[in-house]
Amino acid sequence: MARLFSLPCVVILYLCAAFNAAGAEVPAATQKAAPPLNVEARNTRFAERHPDQFASWQATSEQGAREDALADDPRLVILWAGYAFSKDYNKPRGHAYALTDMRETLRTGAPQGSEDGPQPMACWSCKSPDVAREIAQNGEDNYFHGKWARGGPLIVNQLGCADCHNTGSPEFARGEPALRLSRPYAARAMEAINTPFEHASRFDQQSMVCGQCHVEYYFSGDNKQVTFPWKKGTAVENIEALYDELSFSDWTHQLSRTPMLKAQHPEYETWSKGIHGQNNVTCIDCHMPKLQNKQGKLYTSHKIGNPFDNFEQTCATCHTQSKDALKNVVAERKRAIEEIKLKVEDQLVHAHFEAKAAWDAGATQKEMAPVLLNIRHAQWRWDFSIASHGIHMHAPEVALRMLGTALDEAAQARVKLLRILATKGITAPVALPDISSKEKAQQAIGLNIAADAKAKAAFIETVVPRWEKEAQRTGLLDK
Repeated sequence: MARLFSLPCVVILYLCAAFNAAGAEVPAATQKAAPPLNVEARNTRFAERHPDQFASWQATSEQGAREDALADDPRLVILWAGYAFSKDYNKPRGHAYALTDMRETLRTGAPQGSEDGPQPMACWSCKSPDVAREIAQNGEDNYFHGKWARGGPLIVNQLGCADCHNTGSPEFARGEPALRLSRPYAARAMEAINTPFEHASRFDQQSMVCGQCHVEYYFSGDNKQVTFPWKKGTAVENIEALYDELSFSDWTHQLSRTPMLKAQHPEYETWSKGIHGQNNVTCIDCHMPKLQNKQGKLYTSHKIGNPFDNFEQTCATCHTQSKDALKNVVAERKRAIEEIKLKVEDQLVHAHFEAKAAWDAGATQKEMAPVLLNIRHAQWRWDFSIASHGIHMHAPEVALRMLGTALDEAAQARVKLLRILATKGITAPVALPDISSKEKAQQAIGLNIAADAKAKAAFIETVVPRWEKEAQRTGLLDK
């Protein structure tokens, strides 16, 4: 959806009891509306003015295959036990599906009314240019207020033009990019790490607009506002230290009772630490190459995808190796990361069940505190690595280092658990249930996926059309 710094060995306090917006790294400018902007969220309005870019953006609908990450790796169900990701987690698809996938995932539930849960409004924040429109018109406080379902009739256009461009500017009308940060919380975060958007180079701005969403964040304060955890820096240990200082957690693990962290998709942080980021090779250079249309005119492709799909316009502009040679390099990096990733997962699965056994045998919070801290840190660093899509390309050395420290933290947790269990008279290995498939792993933690899926199907059939009909009535969505 996550500390090398010295910390007291106490159980991390649970989120709601301890943390508030004052602890966030950037003051939340939520008491007034954002400066008025002409945000046109209906992407079709730009099809005639920017036909090549629009057609290539539409082509992200070709990236529609669903890949079930939980089916591929059932260990994830156990690692996220007690959290909505254990119910449903698909690998990312094209930008054209951002809004659809948010509506259809089991993680957002099947709310019937505008005040129903389970998720907050903030969950829409990276899914649609309507978010930028809502913030520009009504301010951040009003946008973030309430539950996810409140945004159903308001957030209705797929991720598109106004998410990255000032579509109301004369520059955009002339065919210039007119890049801008459409999310004020992202602009504040960039300023906090001394890279204000207005003073950034064109190359930095290109990555910053992607970094509005391809980034780690958490929900702060009573209003659950999106906040980037960069007060101490953008490295995994810096963010870990901040979350520990805030006593922040995303959920309490169902088995081990660990206050857990869920990494989102920290591509901006990991890219910036890798060789491409260090050499100012931007997201645009690799994922949005310059292509020629039928008239021979260059345009920026908005079919964001694998750089190897346009090798001559992406990789080959810097690299002298052949496409096959580079693909082999990337495959080897991916294999190395996958190997240690699975080792960490195996250790964490055992640690969660062993911690449960220790609690069941009468372990005290004082005994378990150091263990929970190890588990929390191990899973955070693992998650930060695997949630960063494309890290084997962006920063493989960063991934391997993070996973190495995660493996060490998990091993420390298990050694401590063996000692605790021994004091309770348990010396035999703690047996694991059968988690060889997603379904068996979900059964092991008591999930009723059939009921959730039935409710979601009814929601998609009845509620979503109602949202879209209301959006058409109010003019937010084209008929």
